Amino acid sequence: MTIAEIAKMAGVSKACVSRYLNHGYVSEEKKRKIQQVIDTTGYVPSRQAQILRTGKSRLIGVILPKINSESIGGMVAGISAALGDREFSILLADTENNVDKEMRYLELFQQGQVEGVIFFGTLLTARHRQLLQKYPVPLVVLSQQVEYASCVYHNDHDAAREVTRELLDSGRRRIGYIGVTNRDRAVGAARRAGFLEALKERGIDIADEQTAITGFTLEDGNAAAQQLLERAPETDALFCATDTLAVGAMQYLKGIGKRIPEDVALVGMGHSRMTEIVSPRLTTVHLFYEDAGAEAANMLLQILESGIDMKKQLKLGYEVIRQESV
Repeated sequence: MTIAEIAKMAGVSKACVSRYLNHGYVSEEKKRKIQQVIDTTGYVPSRQAQILRTGKSRLIGVILPKINSESIGGMVAGISAALGDREFSILLADTENNVDKEMRYLELFQQGQVEGVIFFGTLLTARHRQLLQKYPVPLVVLSQQVEYASCVYHNDHDAAREVTRELLDSGRRRIGYIGVTNRDRAVGAARRAGFLEALKERGIDIADEQTAITGFTLEDGNAAAQQLLERAPETDALFCATDTLAVGAMQYLKGIGKRIPEDVALVGMGHSRMTEIVSPRLTTVHLFYEDAGAEAANMLLQILESGIDMKKQLKLGYEVIRQESV
């Protein structure tokens, strides 16, 4: 089945069919005729032919650090829904938190395979800045605030500050911190800064032995809690930079006979599903992950449609979820 045959069957011109298939203007009457022929014949346009004819792939590259993350899954769902509504498809690239893989995918996607890129930022380096400042393909950075590209990010600083206040308002004063590297500007640096600001508001200092910097897994949270409690056994509360770390810390606390929240109060960030099924349920912060993905996709679509990248920055809100661990 060719465009010429569809045109003949629908009683319209080949140019009209081409405009229809490429989302150009066609009258409602002609749209119905063409679609009726397509439905009857089961015609599926060749993607390669469309790319050659229009120079557009209707593909968006999405570069993410890991596939097995609830937060990232939520953002990808938001991206997919927003792009699907506009008949774009996504091409996922999992970098396994490897900077070299990130750079390879960024270089691959700038070779014309995709119309735009959504890049999940984690540990952004000078190499990222150098490449992204001159990136030839429309791009939006997701989850990190940057000044050299359009971006959508969470208000990690204020969210961490507010959930730390929950611990302070419950009367806790010997608060430990379990976080990740400051090289991660959002989950590491911003959340740590918000935590410290809340302590400073109440005139509380934190000693080095009350801080543990670790990875992102349950096992990391468990080991960090052990390290921290052995160094500072008087700790009466723990701020954890993610829910996963908090649940790992909770496992350790239960294992040594600590009651939550009576002996040690505990908070996390992210409002993952596990916060609702652990006991006690975890006080945390809801971050609007699916909305973030949708906003990043819509921002990219605006750039594609206008041909102008204003390097917009969109900071999303949050909601403290008060549960039983405080």
